[in-house]
This record gives sequence, structure tokens and C-alpha cells, in this order.
Amino acid sequence: MPHAGLTVLWGPTDGDARAAAHTALLRGAARLTGRPPHAFRTAYEPGGRPRLAGAAAPPHVSISHGRGVWAVALGTTGPVGVDIETVRPLPALRLAGRWLDAAAAHWLAGLPPAARPAAFLWLWTQKEAIGKAHGRGLRGGGLSRPVPVPRRWPPVPAHGRPPVLRPLAEDPGTFCAALLADSGRHVLALASAAPTAVDLRGHPGPGGAAAPADPGRAGRPAR
Repeated sequence: MPHAGLTVLWGPTDGDARAAAHTALLRGAARLTGRPPHAFRTAYEPGGRPRLAGAAAPPHVSISHGRGVWAVALGTTGPVGVDIETVRPLPALRLAGRWLDAAAAHWLAGLPPAARPAAFLWLWTQKEAIGKAHGRGLRGGGLSRPVPVPRRWPPVPAHGRPPVLRPLAEDPGTFCAALLADSGRHVLALASAAPTAVDLRGHPGPGGAAAPADPGRAGRPAR
């Protein structure tokens, strides 16, 4: 993998998404360090944040798994967070009224109904990732930080370029980004407590087809 402060791996699965995420985390650590996967093990801090134990283990990690999809992040420059969701029908406006700030909820209401689930998840996953990066989860910090709405929807595809983490206007010490992945089937969000370069890698899906890592077009959110 090229050198980057934040390495993100993700992919679809037709099996146990949680197990797939933990396997990917160990393999990602192995590729970053040149050590075998069995040299590391997953542990958890008192607040529930995962970490890797073992010699030369990347100091900051994050895991997300949901409906048939998983993602992991490994950071070297500061705490990181990752969250991934499968786009699906959900009561976007009702959820926005409960969990988003007024400006974000107003923006969501102005979109066509068919676009709202993915747009809601675009904002929600960033809040999840931010909460993970700060080690306090949604209620401990993610929900209190407004995230910017895109200038247009759907966002302009990045054509293979890695996402750029940008500071939050009301919290310049927190950096985040989101993207539509796999032609809009999933929303992937990243957060970091430090500015850093991103290396984003999609992995083969259950049918063997590569899962595109670059953005494409296009209930209760999972952990």
C-alpha cells in the first residue's frame, strides 16, 4: 500500500460482516507493517473503541459493519473513525428531524424523495465516523457536531482520486469526508483527529467482482 496516514479497506460480503471486518483489519495491519496477520489481535478500550495489540501494530483503528458490507480504517497520524452503510429505503425525513440539525434537515427535505435515503446516510455516517474518531460514539460527540451538506446532490464523482478529509467549520480539529461507493450502493464516511492523506481500497465482493473504491452516482443505521 502507498504511504498514507489513513488506510481504509472496505467490501461487500454475503457472510458475517463483523467477522469479515475483523479479518480485514488484521490483514490490513499485516500489509502495513510487513508482519503476519497472526502477529496482531483485536482488543477494546473501556469505552468500546477497538485497538490492535502486537508489536508494530498501527496505533489507531476503526471498524464498521452493516447489511452485507464492512469497512476498516488504520491510522498512523491520529485517531480515526470509519462508518459504512448500505443504501436502502428508510424514513429519511423522520430520522433527520430527530438526529440532524435544522439546516441539514431542511436541505434533505428539498431533495427528491428517492434521493433522501442516500443523502441522509451521507450525513449520518459522517457523524458516526466522527464519534468513533473521538472515541465517544454518537451520543458522546458525533451527534453534537454538524457536518456540511454537499454543494450538489449527488456529489461529483472523484474519478479514482482518494477522498480529501476537510475540517468541520465548528470544530477545525476534526476532519471528515464521505463518498458514494459501488455505484451508489453504499455510503462510506471517514473521520480523523488530524489532517492526513487517505489510501482507499475496495475489495472483491462475494461474486468475485471488484468493489469500486471511487464514488459513483446514485430503519436504523447499523454500527
